[in-house]
Amino acid sequence: MTETLVLAHSPDSDDAFMFYGLRENAVDTEGVSYRHELADIETLNRRALSGELAITAVSFHAYAFLSDRYVLLPHGASFGDGYGPCVVAREDARAPRTLEDLAGRRVAIPGALTTAALALTIYAAGSIPVVTPFDRVGEAVTRGDVDAGVVIHEGQLTWKDEGFRLVADLGVVWKDETSLPLPLGGNAVRKDLGPELIARVSRALGRSIEYALAHREDALTDAMRFARGLPREKADRFVGMYVNDWTRSYGERGREAVRQLLARGHAAGVLPRLVTPEWVAEA
Repeated sequence: MTETLVLAHSPDSDDAFMFYGLRENAVDTEGVSYRHELADIETLNRRALSGELAITAVSFHAYAFLSDRYVLLPHGASFGDGYGPCVVAREDARAPRTLEDLAGRRVAIPGALTTAALALTIYAAGSIPVVTPFDRVGEAVTRGDVDAGVVIHEGQLTWKDEGFRLVADLGVVWKDETSLPLPLGGNAVRKDLGPELIARVSRALGRSIEYALAHREDALTDAMRFARGLPREKADRFVGMYVNDWTRSYGERGREAVRQLLARGHAAGVLPRLVTPEWVAEA
């Protein structure tokens, strides 16, 4: 009997790319079928809080509130290795120019539980976050509703073309300070599925990632549906930023980066308790 599980992820080209093997039925799923549900990452974070999703992409910020119910898969993570969410402002003499300038300023964030929001608080604790849909952050900055905004997804590649000035790339700041990549999001599975089913899920998702990387051009063509207007060259670059060797496996440095992020979030007073992350054993 085939078991059907919900696999929730964001409608972004990088997530679409890594799940290409599953969508194409090109990998062994060991008797499990997957129903893909797409929603922006903040919506997925909120839905995971209620435990309704069997397998889902989550922000590492949100994971701190989910660790009692979900365990991280050993692959499928997105790291910003020397790059990441970008804090941008208008080209205006009164606009903030540094993270220190954000003290007391309104900054649009793409969801309260996103890692972008957590990183902003770590590095600009005096800023005033304004929760804004991720695809409206730029508009809020342009209109002057906020003094700056944190752009994610394709916005990391297009902010200059949109006429903004970079205040700080939070992935650069993090790497300069820690020498580690900035962990942004991962795939998590609900613990009550049990170890045998979780192991099958983990192997299938790992195969899907490997299949996509081995069939890059086909997987990219498929993922272009979710590129939100990026030309193929930039979409290819974006996918390469977030589906790579870090996605294949965290490795010890990746796991240490997650531990440090959660520890710093706790020290900053954002996370109510110090969370020790847990991963499914690698097959």
